[in-house]
Amino acid sequence: MVQLTLPKNSKISEGKTWNKPDHDGDWKEFRIYRWNPDDSRNPRIDTYHIDQKQCGPMVLDALIKIKNEIDPTLTFRRSCREGICGSCSMNIDGTNTLACLKGIEEVKGAVKIYPLPHMKVVKDLIPDLTNFYAQHASIEPWLKTDSPTPPKEWRQSRDDREKLDGLYECILCACCSASCPSYWWNSDRYLGPAILLQAYRWVIDSRDEATGERLDNLEDPFRLYRCHTIMNCAKACPKGLSPAKAIAELKKLMVERRV
Repeated sequence: MVQLTLPKNSKISEGKTWNKPDHDGDWKEFRIYRWNPDDSRNPRIDTYHIDQKQCGPMVLDALIKIKNEIDPTLTFRRSCREGICGSCSMNIDGTNTLACLKGIEEVKGAVKIYPLPHMKVVKDLIPDLTNFYAQHASIEPWLKTDSPTPPKEWRQSRDDREKLDGLYECILCACCSASCPSYWWNSDRYLGPAILLQAYRWVIDSRDEATGERLDNLEDPFRLYRCHTIMNCAKACPKGLSPAKAIAELKKLMVERRV
């Protein structure tokens, strides 16, 4: 019988408990993935305790408090704290989400925090998004036109503008792509739900004049058609968008232009 084992350096070990409750309060335990590429140690899970009475309500508030007051070596991305920039995307309590939008009280028991799954880790909670951003660049996410530029603006009807609702709100946090099994298996060739949603956003824009070129760019057995409608993307999106619907619309356009 075949026995498969993980490499030694991939096994997660129990890490350090940095602090313990030292006074009465509403204490919450945080178990956080740690890995530093500059040493030879395995990944580990460090434990921290936070008094919620002395901390903001969101998981990001707790991470900032840990870094500022307990462990300055903890590394993570963050910026706007308003669910707009997508920087603080991570896996919290088993779900890909934004730390700034995830309430501490939403998690029962210890808050378990990991980097986005199935991506290389730069350090601690920071995933390597190099491939993700390169894929975004590959769809040329800007308005492409052949018509002369109008003196004031590219006009668009109200109905055409409403077609962009549910698309333009994507903040490229990668939560959906990191939740997609098809992307786990084929991230080198499959664009993934976030990028395909972005691609559809430009295909459907009435002001864009490169629809055929954009669809040609997606006409590939892997770039688009690796989607198997698993729907993890729609469940994971912290903005409530449906990349799966956008992908289905792209597939429909592919069929329509052949008929």
